Amino acid sequence: MRRPRGEPGSRAPRPTEGATCAGPGESWSPSPNSMLRVLLSAQASAARLSGLLLLPPVQPCYLGPSKWGDRPPGGGPHAGPVQGLQRLLEQARSPGELLRWLGQNPTKVRPHHYPVALRRLGQLLGSRPQPPPVEQATLQDLSQLIIRNCPSFDIHTIHVCLHLAVLLEARPEELTPHVMVLLAQHLARHRLREPQLLEAIAHFLVVQEAQLNSKVVQKLVLPFGRLNYLPLEQQFMPCLERILAREAGLAPLATVNILMSLCQLRCLPFRALHFVFSPGFINHISGTPHALIVRRYLSLLDTAVELELPGYRGPRLPRRQQVPIFPQPLITDRARCKYSHKDIVAEGLRQLLGEEKYRQDLTVPPGYCTDFLLCVSSSGAVLPVRTQDPFLPYPPRSCLQGQAAPQPTTRDPAQRVVLMLRERWHFCRDGRVLLGSRALRERHLGLMGYQLLPLPFEELESQRGLPQLKSYLRQKLQALGLHWGPEGG
Repeated sequence: MRRPRGEPGSRAPRPTEGATCAGPGESWSPSPNSMLRVLLSAQASAARLSGLLLLPPVQPCYLGPSKWGDRPPGGGPHAGPVQGLQRLLEQARSPGELLRWLGQNPTKVRPHHYPVALRRLGQLLGSRPQPPPVEQATLQDLSQLIIRNCPSFDIHTIHVCLHLAVLLEARPEELTPHVMVLLAQHLARHRLREPQLLEAIAHFLVVQEAQLNSKVVQKLVLPFGRLNYLPLEQQFMPCLERILAREAGLAPLATVNILMSLCQLRCLPFRALHFVFSPGFINHISGTPHALIVRRYLSLLDTAVELELPGYRGPRLPRRQQVPIFPQPLITDRARCKYSHKDIVAEGLRQLLGEEKYRQDLTVPPGYCTDFLLCVSSSGAVLPVRTQDPFLPYPPRSCLQGQAAPQPTTRDPAQRVVLMLRERWHFCRDGRVLLGSRALRERHLGLMGYQLLPLPFEELESQRGLPQLKSYLRQKLQALGLHWGPEGG
C-alpha cells in the first residue's frame, strides 16, 4: 500500500475548511523562513536569552534532511569536520567564542548547528550567578547568521530554531502582535501542537487584551481550535468573552472565526451566540462579500447548539438562512488525495460487500461528508443502500446530550454505520490528537445517531496489499456484529 511521502506544498486552507476559520484575504500563510527572519529580528534584549533554560535539551545530533543533503553525524565524507564543529559549539566558553566558531567556518556549518548554538548560548547565560556580558552586536550577528542561512533549513530545523527564538522572550508580552500572529499561523499551518508555545500565545492574548482587536484575536486563537488544545491559562476564556462582547459588532467575520475556534474546543459563550444569531447581525452580514462563508459558519454553530448545548435558550439561525456546512470533502483531503487510503479501501469494500452495499463521499444533513456509509438491519445484516434512506433525520428526534448516541435516534430499524478514514494529516503533527475539525465532525455524527468505525492510518499503512486489507476490513466489520452475503454481493 502506498504511504504518504510527505505533505504536498500548498497554501493555507481556505475558508470552506472549518478547521482553520480563515476569512477572505487570509489564505496566505507566511513561510517558516520569513517567520524566522521576523522573529529573530525582533530580539533586542540579552535578558530574553535566559528563557532558553526553560527548554528541554536540544539533541546534539542530526535534525533531519535538508536541501544541503546533510547526513547524520558519523556518516559521509565530511562527517569529521561537521561533528568537530558541533563539539566546538557545545564546548564554547563565551558568546563571543560561539559566534567566532560559526562565523569563521562557513563551509562546515550545517543547519542543525544553529539550534545547538542557540541552546549553548542559553546555557552560558544561565550557568553563573552573573552571566558574562553579551554585546548587543553579538546577538545581532548571531540573528543575522541564522536569517541569512535559513533558506537552506529543512522544516524541522526551522521549527527547532523557531521554538528557541520565541523563548528568547522570558516574557511573551514583550513581543509584538505581528510576531505572535506569525507564530500562531506557523503552528496552525504545520499542525504543531506545542503546549509551551500555545501557552505563550494564550498568555500574550490575556496580557495584551486591551490592545488587541478581533481581527488580530481571530488569528491568535486559530491554532487552539485547529490543534484541539484548550490552554491552561485560566483567563483565556473570560478574556475572549470580553473581547467578543466589545468587538462583535465591528468585525462580523472575525467574530464568527473566533466562535468557530471555540466551537471546536466545546467552549461556546452563550452571550456571543445570542449576538450572532440575532436578526440584526444576520441582516447586517447578508449583503457583505463574505455572506456565504459566514452563513456556513453560523450553520455549523447552530448545529453545535442543537447537539451540544441543551441549556441554550436564545435565538437560533432561521431555517431559511441555513446552508450545508461542508458540502464536499475538505480542501486538505482533495489536495492530498494521491496519498489517501480512500481508493484502496473503496476497492476492498467493493470486493467484500459489493457496490450496492455502501456509499462513498455521501454528504449527510446538516452537511457533513462521510467517507463510507453502510445501512445495517437490526440483526446486523448489511443492506443494499438503494433500498434504504441513508440519511438520519436532522434535527434528531431525540439526542443524548454530551455523548454519542449508541442506538439509532429514529424508529427506522436500520442503523447507519460510517467508516471514518483517519489519515495521517487528520492529526496534529505528533499523530495522537485529532485536529479540531475532525474531532468536531466525528462528535456531531455520533450525536446524530451514526455509528462510527474509525480506520486509523497506522492500521491501514500496515496492510500489505488488497488481500490483507480485505481481511482487515472483514475483521473490523465483524467486530461490530455485521454480516453479509457472498463476497462481492
